[in-house]
Amino acid sequence: MFGDVAVRLLNLMGHPGSIPGALLAKDIPEALNKLKGALEEDDALSQPETDDDSEEDNVSLALRAYPLIELLTAAAKKNCSVMWNN
Repeated sequence: MFGDVAVRLLNLMGHPGSIPGALLAKDIPEALNKLKGALEEDDALSQPETDDDSEEDNVSLALRAYPLIELLTAAAKKNCSVMWNN
């Protein structure tokens, strides 16, 4: 993930979005639940794009978050912390 999208997803998890950063194993389930809940709410509120100016604009936040959700789910199962850097 890059830039603003990554920081937005971190914020949705309740993290300040600092880079570098980390989530401890014990905090991952709560962060994952917050992220999923926020994405469901975002999806319900978002309107479909009518302009085809950019294919990138048509990618939903939920779709962009999918790899992060998979990573956090795997980390929760293995009771591992997650760290990131730029």
